[in-house]
Amino acid sequence: MYAKCSDLYDTFKMFNEMTSNADSVSWNTVLAACMQHNQAGEVFSLLKMMLPSQNKPDHITLVSVLGACREIASLEMGDQVHSYAMKTGLRLDNSVTNGLIDMYMKCGSLRNSQKLFDSIESPHVVSWSSLIVGYAQFGHGEEALKLFGKMRSLGVKPNQVTFVGVLTACSHVGLVEEGLQLYRTMEMDHGVVHSREHCSCVVDLLARAGHINEAEDFINQLPFDPDIVMWKTLLAACKNHNNVEVGKCAAENILKIDPFNSAAHVLLCNIYASDCSWEDVARVRSLMKQRNVKKVPGQSWIEVKDNIHVFLAEDSLHSERDKIYSMLEELWLQMLDAGYVPFKDKLHE
Repeated sequence: MYAKCSDLYDTFKMFNEMTSNADSVSWNTVLAACMQHNQAGEVFSLLKMMLPSQNKPDHITLVSVLGACREIASLEMGDQVHSYAMKTGLRLDNSVTNGLIDMYMKCGSLRNSQKLFDSIESPHVVSWSSLIVGYAQFGHGEEALKLFGKMRSLGVKPNQVTFVGVLTACSHVGLVEEGLQLYRTMEMDHGVVHSREHCSCVVDLLARAGHINEAEDFINQLPFDPDIVMWKTLLAACKNHNNVEVGKCAAENILKIDPFNSAAHVLLCNIYASDCSWEDVARVRSLMKQRNVKKVPGQSWIEVKDNIHVFLAEDSLHSERDKIYSMLEELWLQMLDAGYVPFKDKLHE
C-alpha cells in the first residue's frame, strides 16, 4: 500500500521494522516497489541483503532483478542472475526465461537472447515478442519480420507487444505499405485491438519515411486525443526532414499537453535554426527563459566492479569531478592535436 500510494521512504521504514521477520513476500514487495519508483540501483542493494538471509530469491525476485538489469543495461549483473537461475533450477520458470530473453535484448546482447530462445522447446508468445521487439529496436528489422513469419507459421497467436515489434521493424526497414496493412488487419485477423503504442508506431512508420503530412493526418483522425509521444515522434521527424510548418504544429500540441516540456522547445529551436529562421529561434529561447524551462541534461552510467557510476552533463556535484574534467580536457587536447576542428570554427571558415 505504501509503495503504491506513497513514496519509498514509508515503504522502507515499514520494511526495516520487520526485516528480521520478513518473508519472501515482503522482500519481493519492496523489490517491486523500487522498480515502480524507478530505483533500479536499490534493487541490487536489497538483493545483496537478501542473499545471506533465510529467504532465498525465488522466480518473482529474479523477475524484479532482471527488470532492474534491463533498466540500466547491466549485462554483467544479468549474467550473474542467469547463472543463479541455472544453479537453483529457477531458469525452468517461464517468467524467468522470458525475463532473461528480454534482459539480454535490452542490454544489446542479441546473440545470448537468441541462444536462450533457441533452447526453449515451445516458446511462449512473450518470448517471441521480446525477441521481435529487440531485433526491431536494434535495427534488425528484416530479422524481426522473419521471426514474425515463423511465429505465425507455427500457429503462435501474436499479442499487442508482438505488433509493436513488427510495426517498429517495418518502420526501420522502410516497409510503409506492409506496416500499414498489418495495422489495418491486426484486429480483424488476429484479434489485437489498436492501442496508443500501435498508433505511435504508425506515426513513426509514416514520418520516418518522409510522409510527414500523412502522419499528421493520421494523428488528427484518431478516435481519441493523441498523447505527447505521438506528437514528439512527429516533431522529431519534422526536424530530420526539415518540415517547419508541421513541426511548429506538433510542438504547439506538445506544449498544450506539457507547457514546460524542454524537448519540444529544443527541437522547435533546431527546426527553426535549420531553416535559418533566427528570429523564431530567439523567440522560442526567450519563451524558455520566461517559463524557466531548462534542457534536461544528458545522463550516462558505467558499471565498474559491481558499482554503478552515474554521470550528468555539466555535472558539478560528482565526488570525483576534478579528475573527470581533467581527463576530458586531456582528451580534448589530443583531439585538437589529431586535427579536429570544432563546429563553431568551421562556420567561421
